[in-house]
Amino acid sequence: MKELIRKSVLAVSPYIAGKPIEETKRQLGLKEVIKLASNENPLGPSPKAISAMKKCLSCVNRYPDSQNYYLKKRLAKYFGLDRANFVFGNGSDELIDVIIKTLVEPDEFIITSDTTFLEYEIIAQSNDRKVKKAPMLYFKYDLGGMLKLVDKKTKLIFIANPNNPTGTYVNKYEVTQFLNALPKSVVVVFDEAYDAYIDVDDYPDSLSYLKKRNNIIILKTFSKAYGLAGLRLGYAIGNTELIGYMERIRQPFNVNILAQSAALAAIEDKEFIKKTRQLVLQGKAFIYSALSKMGLGFVPSVANFILVDVSKDGVEVFKSMLKYGVIVRDMKQYGLKNFIRVTIGTNKENERFVRVLRKVLTPRA
Repeated sequence: MKELIRKSVLAVSPYIAGKPIEETKRQLGLKEVIKLASNENPLGPSPKAISAMKKCLSCVNRYPDSQNYYLKKRLAKYFGLDRANFVFGNGSDELIDVIIKTLVEPDEFIITSDTTFLEYEIIAQSNDRKVKKAPMLYFKYDLGGMLKLVDKKTKLIFIANPNNPTGTYVNKYEVTQFLNALPKSVVVVFDEAYDAYIDVDDYPDSLSYLKKRNNIIILKTFSKAYGLAGLRLGYAIGNTELIGYMERIRQPFNVNILAQSAALAAIEDKEFIKKTRQLVLQGKAFIYSALSKMGLGFVPSVANFILVDVSKDGVEVFKSMLKYGVIVRDMKQYGLKNFIRVTIGTNKENERFVRVLRKVLTPRA
């Protein structure tokens, strides 16, 4: 069969998702497992979103609105834009694929960082497109280093801001300088999946860049703060003409009817987002303090997860914690051998994470 497969597909290393709770229970015979691996909202979805889905269950025999009319209308009002500025996808992953297929010719390049969301490179490879990667600087995007990679064959740049898995961000000044030095023929994608957790004053206003430039795309998601990861719903914001071309590429009915109804309700539940933010900020402070007392290094994060230096094989720490029913994320696929990434959970889950981490790192007598 291998001879039948495209060479670019053979070179792809598949994305390794966080281990599911039910699978862990089944494999290890555990009754109670907590998952702090995939940056999900530990509070679940908004109650308003759940209610909206229940009302919509009897409609699932019908195809969904292929144009996402009401979602576009609601977000256009929220952002002060037009409906034509939005395109929706089955998660941001699908939109990354749509963007690459829409923009990048076979002989053109994509630029991103070497320690960032793996799907940028995986999806590019599956489309037989080449990726250039600039090393991170202190776990943060080095925009100056990325500029040095730009040439006449560069078409697309992906910047996760905040970045996954490091939790760092590039600020207003850095982004402004970067865009001013960049050729207008290069499209920049700002992936802002974790922007709801931002608690700093110098985070860039990507919409302000979008209103002045035609080469900006912004990715956002309902998977993280809104707690709708299982419904797979993301959206891109961009120049109306560019979005129009992306609409040609995306599959019809790619956003299911439950996702659309849940998202419309979730947008209105501002108290839920406020509660989510408070939980994450308090949880980060607690885990920071615990890690410091344990003498462990970590990367300060503006997202809902923390990259932790466990000073030993992160895969072994992951496996050891799994035996105690705590799922974290090892960072082997990102090239960070001695690190794990932990998602901020509920207070009870954060306390359990700290207890178990301390236990697996404490040398046996």
